[in-house]
Amino acid sequence: MKVKMWKRLAAAGLAVVMTAGMLTGCGKKKAETNVNGDEIVELTWWQIGDAQKDQEKVLEKVNEYTAEKIGVKVKVNTAGWGDYDQKMQVVINTGDDWDLCFTCSWANNYLQNANKGAFLQIDDYIKDTEMYKNIDPRFWEAAKVQGKTYGVPSEKEIGSMPMWVFTKEYVDKYKVPVDKIHSLEDLEPWLKLIKEKEPDVVPMYLTSSYSAPAYMDLIQNPVGIEYGDESLTVKNVFETEKMQSTLKTMRKYYLDGYINKDAATASDDKSIKRFVTKGDGQPYAELVWGKDLGYEVVATPIMDTYVTNISARGALTAVNAQTEHPEKAVEFLNLINTDEYLRNLLNYGIEGEHWEKTEVPAEEAAAAEGKPYVYGNKIKLNEETRKDYSVSYWVQGGLFNTYVLDNEPVDKWATFKEFNTASVDAPSFGFDFDIEPVSTEVAGFGNVMDEFGKSLYTGSVDPDEYLPKLQEKLDATGIDKVIAEMQKQIDEWKAEK
Repeated sequence: MKVKMWKRLAAAGLAVVMTAGMLTGCGKKKAETNVNGDEIVELTWWQIGDAQKDQEKVLEKVNEYTAEKIGVKVKVNTAGWGDYDQKMQVVINTGDDWDLCFTCSWANNYLQNANKGAFLQIDDYIKDTEMYKNIDPRFWEAAKVQGKTYGVPSEKEIGSMPMWVFTKEYVDKYKVPVDKIHSLEDLEPWLKLIKEKEPDVVPMYLTSSYSAPAYMDLIQNPVGIEYGDESLTVKNVFETEKMQSTLKTMRKYYLDGYINKDAATASDDKSIKRFVTKGDGQPYAELVWGKDLGYEVVATPIMDTYVTNISARGALTAVNAQTEHPEKAVEFLNLINTDEYLRNLLNYGIEGEHWEKTEVPAEEAAAAEGKPYVYGNKIKLNEETRKDYSVSYWVQGGLFNTYVLDNEPVDKWATFKEFNTASVDAPSFGFDFDIEPVSTEVAGFGNVMDEFGKSLYTGSVDPDEYLPKLQEKLDATGIDKVIAEMQKQIDEWKAEK
């Protein structure tokens, strides 16, 4: 009797174990593999910008390719230009599941996130990759924080190149020698002429985003190092002779009626006719600006092009410090930055649907022969579908293995490389300011700049009256303490170089 009972209990126990095993097996998702038998992992990638109508259609093609190539699929999440900063703070601080994200000096702050441990240190992962060998070393230098690398830079223009942007119609009409116009003061006779001859045109059209040329690396606005100052003396930009002179000139232009009266509060209204405005440029920026405005423009640099940490950190992709797939994340970034097919698929969408290849004129092809980063074709975007997939190219990766558009020179990227080579390193390039000892003081700068910056920069108020008020507020926030701390740190940095 006892034997029979034991057998029954044993059988029942075995059935429970088998059932539990079967249930466990049913609940476990079988890993997806590619043709090589490699397990396919899915990476979540956060990007700045608006979601595109055809985004999933393009990603389907991307994932077909990358799954077979390296065993990776990606899911892209986006947040709009005005929301990205706040969204990424939530994503990072709450421990959301993500693998890659766009970061830079001006959105989803690269330096701060690297310092607080949000991004993975990737030096060991990138050292043998093709992208590490190909990308300009200065981009990698800028990607270092306390000697360690936390992001893959999107190789594009490396320097800061502020430019005056002129409407070509008036340049041609009045034979304006734009190539001889650089300083703010150089503009005056032409602003006067346009005001007299073209009453429906704003001579100098500015918006609230305008900032007067500073001629310095604003490491922590409004504190920094003047370009060319090898002594690395830290200054308040509003105490420099150059800025004080600039603000007086802007006030004169405003009173003379050269600047639109709502400049301090205006957002760009493309319907407003303008003679000149200011832009942050790079080679062939005129083509982009002209396309955006709907008419041709020409541009001239305001000053030499300088490389700073801010300019060289214009776009990077970082890996989550908590990712479960660090190797695959870096392998995917390497593929984006070295694989022509993948890069252009992400950049422009699907060939035959969003764009077509076009022939390069023989004369243009011959002139570009032998230059680097020159492809044997250009592309033409499909006017019907381009609105359904139009992303900011530099968000996803480097630009130099993307095709050029049919209205661009075939050697565009060769020119960019030449531009980068010619750009001058600012004396402060490579220095990172640790704001921790003066974080309270630095936090106060934003409010002061919001109160006075836009109105002073646009000439909307008298600097003789308002500059002392700004200085008084900056003094109250402790700007002298910030200058002293930055000088201490930069002296230590200089001694270690």
